[in-house]
Amino acid sequence: MRPAALGLLFASFLSAQAPAPAFKLIRAGRLISTADGQVREDQGILVKGERIEAVGPFAALLAKAPKAAEFIDLSSATVLPGLIDAHTHVLLQGDITAEEYDVQLLKESIPYRTLRASKACRDALLEGFTTLRDLETEGAMYADVDLKRAIQNGVIPGPRLFVATRAFSATGMYPLSGYSWELKLPEGVQIVDGVDAIRRAVREQVKYGADWIKVYVDRGYLMAPDGRLRSKVNFTPEELKAFVEEAHRLGKLTAAHAMAWDGIDAALTAGFDTIEHGSGFTEDLMDRAIKQGAWWCPTMYVGVWVAEGRGGIWKQLPALLAKAVRRGVEKGVPIANGSDAGGYAWTENPAKELVLLAASGMTPMQAIQAATSRAAKLLGQAANLGELKEGAYADLIAAPEDPLKDITALQRVSFVMKGGVVYKSGSASPHL
Repeated sequence: MRPAALGLLFASFLSAQAPAPAFKLIRAGRLISTADGQVREDQGILVKGERIEAVGPFAALLAKAPKAAEFIDLSSATVLPGLIDAHTHVLLQGDITAEEYDVQLLKESIPYRTLRASKACRDALLEGFTTLRDLETEGAMYADVDLKRAIQNGVIPGPRLFVATRAFSATGMYPLSGYSWELKLPEGVQIVDGVDAIRRAVREQVKYGADWIKVYVDRGYLMAPDGRLRSKVNFTPEELKAFVEEAHRLGKLTAAHAMAWDGIDAALTAGFDTIEHGSGFTEDLMDRAIKQGAWWCPTMYVGVWVAEGRGGIWKQLPALLAKAVRRGVEKGVPIANGSDAGGYAWTENPAKELVLLAASGMTPMQAIQAATSRAAKLLGQAANLGELKEGAYADLIAAPEDPLKDITALQRVSFVMKGGVVYKSGSASPHL
């Protein structure tokens, strides 16, 4: 037999042995359409394998669904896409104080931190977060890439991860700090200086699996007499531009830790794709962000969590950020949900971020969209995530209560499906 014919025969054999993708038919009492902001009653979702085959009135889908399809009754619940948190740190477990951060880097091995991160991933999934953008490992090297691979391969349960690996800062501008110069201590980030070194370092992170390039653009926050939150910028304009240019050349997007006016200004000038935190956003900066199409992840909940323990300027930041978010919503700045989970303990539900967004000018629907369709656009994944539509991944959740009437209902999710697999159904977690 010729090799080509043998190959066709082998492929035919494998096809015959592989089971057909399983169908599931879901009946949704109320379905939130994040594409148009509408709620539709008595809808059906037909799932084939890991993706959505069709969405529409339940009666119509019931007629076309295969007889062997598994039926899932969510007729008394509100169904919506799986939530997305676009700013997390699964390898951190909360760091209100510098001491709490230092202990994790100095007393916990990377394997131990990775085990703790696997639990954080599991918990986030059960809370309805089917996708996370994890914005650096805080000294745990490329462990986020391993976690992503383990989740993809079914070794552990967890959300889809988009990872930034080590993140970048400049010499002397990121913890650990304050220790004897005689000690060789771990770094919380990858330290890099100079344009040529930056380009090499970006290539290195991409080589080892970075989906995003994260840069700490500013530090040292203070309130100026004119009422603006000011900061010190960690890199020169040429250095910041090199991060963006090299990342974009390699097909990767860039995230800028930029808390205050100076950092946001520098990040926008360099062309970063997302601004993280942004307490110092002013109207002039918002106009620039809108013009450039730069996304903003305000990370409101972490600011509330750490404020009292850190003291000083940190106690002023939650109110300042809430005011900025309200104005950003009014102006139409592209805002996506990101809570900075890991900066606060993973025992807290990341959906608490949505309560603060809703209290800062967003309607409940807008807050949900910030955590679904808008966050998917930030990730460049609008075709796959953030909406319940034909061809998208079958990532969906359900809540017994209506989150459009009470946004805290998303902290009480009763059903979680990711990629067509049910991970939570009522009190049961069948695939954990």
